[in-house]
Amino acid sequence: MLLQRIRRHLRKDNPRWIILMIDIGIVLCCFFSAYFVIGNFNGNFDVSLMVKKSILVLSVYLVCFLWMKSYRGIIRQTGINDAVHIFKTVGLAGVVLSLFTLLVRATVITGAPIEAYSRLSYSMIVMHTFLTMVVMVAARVLYRSVYDSLFFPHRKHRNVLIFGASRPGMVAFSLLRGDRRYKNHVVAFVEDKPNRIGKRLADLNIVDIMAIDAAYIERLGIEEVVIAVENDDPERLSRVTDHFHALDIELKIMPTAHHMLNGGTAKRQIRKLKIEDLLGRKPIQMDNPVVRQELMGRRILVTGAAGSIGSELARQIALQEYSELILVDQAESALYNVQQTLRAKDSKRTRFIVGDVRDRMFMRHIFEMYRPEIIFHAAAYKHVPLMEENPYEALWTNVNGTRILADLALEFKAYKFVMVSTDKAVNPTNVMGATKRAAEIYVSSSGQQGKTNFIITRFGNVLGSNGSVIPLFEKQLEQGGPLTLTHPDITRYFMTIPEACQLVQEAAAMGNGGEIFVFDMGKSVKIIDLAKRMIHLKGLRYPQDIDIRIVGLRPGEKIYEELLADGENTIKTHHPKIMVAKVNGQDLLVKRKLIHDLCGQLEQKQSVCVDSLTLVQQLKVIVPEFKSQNSPYEILDAGVAVQAHTEHLWINPGREVG
Repeated sequence: MLLQRIRRHLRKDNPRWIILMIDIGIVLCCFFSAYFVIGNFNGNFDVSLMVKKSILVLSVYLVCFLWMKSYRGIIRQTGINDAVHIFKTVGLAGVVLSLFTLLVRATVITGAPIEAYSRLSYSMIVMHTFLTMVVMVAARVLYRSVYDSLFFPHRKHRNVLIFGASRPGMVAFSLLRGDRRYKNHVVAFVEDKPNRIGKRLADLNIVDIMAIDAAYIERLGIEEVVIAVENDDPERLSRVTDHFHALDIELKIMPTAHHMLNGGTAKRQIRKLKIEDLLGRKPIQMDNPVVRQELMGRRILVTGAAGSIGSELARQIALQEYSELILVDQAESALYNVQQTLRAKDSKRTRFIVGDVRDRMFMRHIFEMYRPEIIFHAAAYKHVPLMEENPYEALWTNVNGTRILADLALEFKAYKFVMVSTDKAVNPTNVMGATKRAAEIYVSSSGQQGKTNFIITRFGNVLGSNGSVIPLFEKQLEQGGPLTLTHPDITRYFMTIPEACQLVQEAAAMGNGGEIFVFDMGKSVKIIDLAKRMIHLKGLRYPQDIDIRIVGLRPGEKIYEELLADGENTIKTHHPKIMVAKVNGQDLLVKRKLIHDLCGQLEQKQSVCVDSLTLVQQLKVIVPEFKSQNSPYEILDAGVAVQAHTEHLWINPGREVG
């Protein structure tokens, strides 16, 4: 019964005045102890004088406690920061007492009558300050230990290594010590930097990562490694994770300050390592006043605003001082989700419109109503195999939708038009990439038709986008595998969605019209290596637990992607991550007319079947570098007559395949 009452009492946060009184009691006990030691050492111990002097000491400490608020911390969650705060508070009180004693001694020397109890010994002040610091911290640690023993008696004991002997490592150390689920014992810090190896941090050895082997793990019973580094260099993280994965040990990571500031998490917390941590690149610091100035006071239109890129663009632009933000997408539910996110930011200048960029009359109405000055065109179909089977829809959306918007931008004299393109438009091997290249051609040619500045941005895959390889692998892992891979040598470039959208805005600000901006995508990633890492991150083994099955290239799929076409090169800009592609601009007006004619055919055949081979053949005339791979359209590259191979390639614009 008594134990239960104690437990109930400890569960409650004690009133702050009780903590203050306990601290004052500690100060008094430490003063008596210090006075007793110093008094007996000097042979002039006087109890009456000690009590009188304690009034002065308690008064000074009470003022310092009230000023520094050292009693307001939650005792059962005492950490390093609380101990430092106590040291500061007690140190301040010691300095005040020393200055007061110095003043008193000076006054006595000049002959002023000062009572003996107001004079303190410097040695006694030093001893008392030291004792008070130690006892106050020890009391809090003892309270926390008792609390943990009563309420968390069955915590599992776990030996842990921390990779990163720096400030983030110390934060991780503190978080591990405060874990209520496990009683973590940090065995050592691990580093790969020679200048830190062999030193000590938090009274623990800093060990070379190369010294961590299977024997070391088994001897010390290490169960987990926490990665805590501020510079989240993916190449370094990959080396580190590969080393520990080979030892079959669980890995976790503490998010960096950069990740927190970008909304990745609300606070410092240790979580499981994700594949995105290894595929990103060194963070690009983007706080460009030129971008803010470019968007300030502007009416901005974003198409495809419910997609991966469009929605992130909307979120980032919503933080700027724009005049009006118009978000258009045909996906109602996805646009609703974006609406709820932006309304949480109290954005009253944003319009959410469910509509289709392929509907010329509807889009004209939007331009008449809102007169957008900057257009970010992100609406497009992007799935390669699906568009290979549906060339009409790919052309209707990616080419004709872009044509409609570009024409309206010219007609309503928009300031800038920014098209979001893809690396699949470079030397395309599939219908989707070819339609994006045709859209690039039309946008580039539009710059010669008026004063609107037409800009194109071109980059590769974005992490976490809808339909990307990572969500697919995660779903297959949940189902127990195997992971399906189209080719063992296939590689892809990856970029985070926030970074891609930041670079799109940067390119929009620096562009003067006519540029195709190419983003630095870093190194390409071998997808089979990505698959193996994802298996390891799930705590599984390849191929014992999860296998990888090669299923063959999909229609139109490349083994590797390119950011520049044959004969193209780049010009550097003031931004190290953005370059301008020097693209062949010959015959733009001729190709523009071909695109007009092709889109005109699409508009006229809304109710009849359209010959897919004929459409793709016309697309190949517009984009002569388009060479189909692993596709029925390869016959067009071989010069085979179209009419003889149309029996299985008819498509109904009404969405029915014939």
